[in-house]
Amino acid sequence: MAAEERFVSPAETVDDAEVERSLRPRTLADFPGQPRIRQNLAIAIEAAKKRGDALDHMLLYGPPGLGKTTLANIVAHEMDVAVRTTSGPAIERPGDLAAILTNLKQHDILFIDEIHRLSRVVEEILYPAMEDYALDLMIGKGPGARSVRLAMPKFTLIGATTRYAMVSAPLRDRFGSVYRLEFYDEQTLTVIVRRSARILGMTVPDEAANEVARRSRGTPRIANRILRRVRDFAEVRGNGVVTLEGTRAALALLDIDDLGLDDTDRSVLRCIIEKFGGGPVGLETIAASISEEADTIMDVYEPFLLQCGFLQRTPRGRMATASAYRHLGLPVPGRLDAQRALWELEESDETE
Repeated sequence: MAAEERFVSPAETVDDAEVERSLRPRTLADFPGQPRIRQNLAIAIEAAKKRGDALDHMLLYGPPGLGKTTLANIVAHEMDVAVRTTSGPAIERPGDLAAILTNLKQHDILFIDEIHRLSRVVEEILYPAMEDYALDLMIGKGPGARSVRLAMPKFTLIGATTRYAMVSAPLRDRFGSVYRLEFYDEQTLTVIVRRSARILGMTVPDEAANEVARRSRGTPRIANRILRRVRDFAEVRGNGVVTLEGTRAALALLDIDDLGLDDTDRSVLRCIIEKFGGGPVGLETIAASISEEADTIMDVYEPFLLQCGFLQRTPRGRMATASAYRHLGLPVPGRLDAQRALWELEESDETE
C-alpha cells in the first residue's frame, strides 16, 4: 500500500481539504495546542499592528497535518490582510513567482507550502524580494540584456515545510522567525475532536472523543478523518448515535489499534523482529523486505514508531525495542537489554 493511501497517513487528501476548510480555527484563541507558537505569534501580531508594519517572514516546519496552513490563515485573519497561497512545486519559473509577488498589496501574506521544493532559480528571485522588497528582473537576451529592479509593497512570506533540512541555508537565514510544530497530546486532541464534532453537528460522548484522540497519532488531521468515519459508522450501524462501543468497532474496521498503529506500521515492526531477529537491520534491507521505498519508511513510518518508543536507531541500523515486542504480543528476548547495553558501551568508547 502506498504511503499516501493509508488511512492514518497525515498527508492531505481531497476529502480532507473540503472538510478542513470548515473545521479550521480562524483565530489564535480558537487554535488548540502549540502554546509556545501561539504566544509568540500573538506578541508579534500585536507589535506589528501597533507599529503599522508587516510581520517578519516566518518559517513553519514539522510533520504534515499539524496546522501549518491553518496558522498561516490565522495570522492573515489576525492581521486583517489578504493571504495568497501557493506551493513550491507550483512555482516552476521565476516569472511565475514574479507574477504572484507583483500582485501583492501592502502587508499582504504570501504562504508557500512545501517551500523546500522551490527550484534554485526561483529562490534567487525570492532573496531580494524578502530582504529589500524588490524584484530583480532581466529584460532582453544576449549583449542587450539589462537588469531592472522593481519596487514591491512590504509583504510577509510564510513558508511551510515537512523537510526543514532540505530548505537551503540562504533561504532559511532570511526568515525572521522559525517555528517547529510538535505532535499534539491526547488532551489537546480531545478538545479538537469535540470542537470538530460540534461543527459537524455530532453529539460525541467524552469517552468516545478521547478514544478517537488516543488513536490519532498526535495529528489533528487524522483525528478529524477518524471522526468522520465514526460518524458514518454511527449512521449506518448505530442509528445515528455515537457511542464508545461503536467508536471502537469503527476503529477496528479501519485496522487502527489502541495506539494508532495500522497494519503497515505493524508490518515494519514484524519484519525487523521476525525476519531479522529484532535488528539491527539497515533501512534499505527493511524497504526491500516490505516492498517499500527507503525514503518513505524514514519519512512516513519511522517518526511515529520512534515517538512510540517501538524503534531505535543505532549505528548498525534499526532495532525493535522491548516495547515493540510487548505491543505485538511477542515474548521479549532476554538478550535485548544486554545487547543494547553493550552497544551503548561501544558507542561511548568510540566517542571518547
